[in-house]
Amino acid sequence: MPKMKTHQSIAKRFKISKTGKLIKKKAGQDHFNAREKGSVTRAKRRNITTSKTVATPLKHLIPYSN
Repeated sequence: MPKMKTHQSIAKRFKISKTGKLIKKKAGQDHFNAREKGSVTRAKRRNITTSKTVATPLKHLIPYSN
């Protein structure tokens, strides 16, 4: 069997945590942040976890992680 290749666009956007959850950066963080409230800007700094229904097929695209 040949090795399974990693889907690089998914590997760059998502990271698998030690417990197996998919972590991604919050969207909308790079542009037009001056007009946002301070609480919104601070919330955008934190990473978020994806739901199980989204995470399951994406994990198959990142075979060799952690």
